Amino acid sequence: MAWALFFVMKFSRILGVLLVVGVAAALAWHLRPEASAAAAATGGGSTGVVVATTRVAQRDMPAWLSGLGTVRAYNTVTVRPRVNGTLDQVNFTEGQEVAAGDVLARIDPRPYQSALDQALARQRQDEALLLNAQRELERSRQLVADRAESRQILDQKESDLAQADAAVHADYASVQAAELDLEFTTVRAPIAGRTGVRLIDAGNLVSANQTTGLVVITQMRPVSVLFTLGQQYLPALRRGMAANGGPLDVEALAPDGSSLGRGKLELIDNQIDGSTGSVRLKARFENDDQALWPGQFVSTRILVETRRQAAVVPAEVVQAGVNGPFAYVVKPDQTVEARPLTVGPSVDGFTIIERGLAPGEEVVREGQVKLEPGTKISASDTALPTAS
Repeated sequence: MAWALFFVMKFSRILGVLLVVGVAAALAWHLRPEASAAAAATGGGSTGVVVATTRVAQRDMPAWLSGLGTVRAYNTVTVRPRVNGTLDQVNFTEGQEVAAGDVLARIDPRPYQSALDQALARQRQDEALLLNAQRELERSRQLVADRAESRQILDQKESDLAQADAAVHADYASVQAAELDLEFTTVRAPIAGRTGVRLIDAGNLVSANQTTGLVVITQMRPVSVLFTLGQQYLPALRRGMAANGGPLDVEALAPDGSSLGRGKLELIDNQIDGSTGSVRLKARFENDDQALWPGQFVSTRILVETRRQAAVVPAEVVQAGVNGPFAYVVKPDQTVEARPLTVGPSVDGFTIIERGLAPGEEVVREGQVKLEPGTKISASDTALPTAS
C-alpha cells in the first residue's frame, strides 16, 4: 500500500511539470512575431488587417483609345532606268538622304545625243522644204491670177505645203522625244527620302522599266502610322472629331511605353473589316527625329476627349469581381465594404470612375486579398500617396 501511494504521488508531480511546460510553450509560440502577424491577417488582432489606402481624387483626365499599328513610309519609290544603256556612274551611297531632283546615276548618253542630232538635222531639212513650198505656192497663186497656170497646179502646190508643214511638226515631236531620252540618261531622285541598298552596280547594262530597280527611296519625313480600333469605338471617334473641330491627336509608343512622337489623325477608313470587327485609321507624324521607322510595329493611342474634374483612383484600387469591378471602401468605423463600380478608361496608371465612388472617399489600394466585406483594417504607415 505504501508503494502504491508513493507511485501515485510521483506520477502527479511528473504530470504537473509536463502541464506547466506545455502552457509555457504555447504562450511562447503565441507571442512570436509570426503568430502575431498571422492573427492580424485573419482579423484576430485588435488593430485589424494592415492595408495601404488612398483617397479618390478629382482631376482632368485625357480619354485615350489604344490600338496596335505599323509605321508606313509616306511615299516609297523604286527608281528604275527609263532608257537602255550602260550604267556609267552611281552617284549615291546607301542610306543617304537625298532631295527630289538629286542625281542618282548616269547612263551612257552618247547614243541618245547622236539620235537627237539626227532629229535636229531632219527638222532643219524639212523646215527648208516647208519654206520652199510656201514660195512655190505664192508663185502659183500669182500665175493663176494672171491665168498663166491652171487651177489644178495651184491645188497641188497647196497640198505640197501641207505635207511639208506636217513633216516639220513630226520633226518637232521627234526632237522632243530625243531630248527626253537624252535627259533620262541622268537618273534623278523622284522624291526626297533615304536611299536603301544599291541594287545595280556601275558597268551593268540596264533597260527601260526593268524589273530590278537601281535603288528604293523611302520618304522618312513625314511618315504614316496605320492602326486599328474596335468598331465599338467609332461613335467616340466621330464625337471627338466633331468636338475638336479638326484632326485628333495620336501618339505612338514604344514597347516600354515611351513616346515615339505625336501626330494627327488623317483618315478613318470608309468600311469596317467584317472578319475582325475593327476599323482602320491612318495618322501622319512629322517624324523630324526619325524615331519612327517604316515597317516598325508600335502601340498607338488616340485622344478622343478630356474628362474635366473626373473622379479617379490608382488602377490597382479597382478589383475584378463576379458581378463586375468593385473597390473596398473604408467606412468611418475602419471596416470595409465592397462597392460596385462603373469604370471608364485607364490612363497612366489611373482609372476614371464613372459611378460608385465620390471624390475624397478612402479606398484600399493594396492588401485586398486579405479582405472581405466587414473586415476591420488598419492603414499601413507605408501607404502610397494619393493621386493628384
